[in-house]
Amino acid sequence: MNYWILALTFLSVNLDFFFMLIFLLKKYKLSHVMIGYLLGNIILLTASFVIGKTLAAFLPEWILGTLGILPIYLAFHDNDDDNSQHTNHNSETWSTLVTYLSVCAGCNLSIFLPVLVGETISNFFITLLFIGGLTVMVVLLIKLIANIPAVSTIMEAHGEKLMKVCYVLIGLYVFWDSGLISHLIALF
Repeated sequence: MNYWILALTFLSVNLDFFFMLIFLLKKYKLSHVMIGYLLGNIILLTASFVIGKTLAAFLPEWILGTLGILPIYLAFHDNDDDNSQHTNHNSETWSTLVTYLSVCAGCNLSIFLPVLVGETISNFFITLLFIGGLTVMVVLLIKLIANIPAVSTIMEAHGEKLMKVCYVLIGLYVFWDSGLISHLIALF
């Protein structure tokens, strides 16, 4: 597993949710936000891994490399679904989880699926631990910087562009890592 790509994937698919985290952390307890966010990541990573394993059972790896088109498509597709209304629930943890899944499910599944498609179960568990650690670090970091006005201004001005660049890089990596590019070159 390439941990740089995994970290880039995590950061790019969650970049839009970092804004939501600022609001959630101002409204709810840190521990409830962290647990809800962590559960959301575990659910989406597990779904991506299971779907990837199912596809890998039927298709060769180089064909699965075409899944790299998903992050590239998302980079050039304007998605207004990220402006979902926050839902009210009794539990702060549940509210964070539902908010995360409603805002990030589509992107996370389509981005993590090609990244996790060829991984073993042991690498998947290491990935869960790695992403879990990143999740905790991100929540703590956002809690620290949430009150800095300059940070909010920069993220609002450039966050969307940065996320799209990351998606394209992830898609190109999936193409390259799967052997799709070398397979296509061999055909010509």
